[in-house]
Amino acid sequence: MSAYFQDYVTVAAFVGLGIVLVLALLGVASVFRPTHPHPTKLLTYECGVDPVGSDWSQSQIRYYIFGLLFVIFDVEAVFIFPWAIILERLGVFGLVEMAIFIVVLLLGLIYAIRKGVLKWE
Repeated sequence: MSAYFQDYVTVAAFVGLGIVLVLALLGVASVFRPTHPHPTKLLTYECGVDPVGSDWSQSQIRYYIFGLLFVIFDVEAVFIFPWAIILERLGVFGLVEMAIFIVVLLLGLIYAIRKGVLKWE
C-alpha cells in the first residue's frame, strides 16, 4: 500500500473509531439514564412562564432586529481586535481604513435610531 493511501486509511480508522465510541457511549447512557415519564415533562416551558394558549405564537420583529444589530456590532469587534494588534504595521492607511469602517457602522446605528428600531415599547 502506498503512503498516499495509508494516510487515508489512518484517517478512516480514526473516523470509524470515533463513530464506534459515540455509539457505545450513547448505548451506555441509554442503559443507565433514569426514565420517569410524566405528562408534565411534555409541556412547553418558556422562561418560567406556564404555557397558555396554543403552541404557535407570533414573535415581534423587534427581537430579530435587535439580534441582527447585535451580530453586526459583534462582527465589528471581531474586525477591530486584530486591527488593533497590527496597527503599527498598517500605519496611517490602516487608521483611515478603520475610521471609514467605524463611520459606516455608526451611520447604520444612527439610521436605526432615527427609524425608532431601538425604542422598546
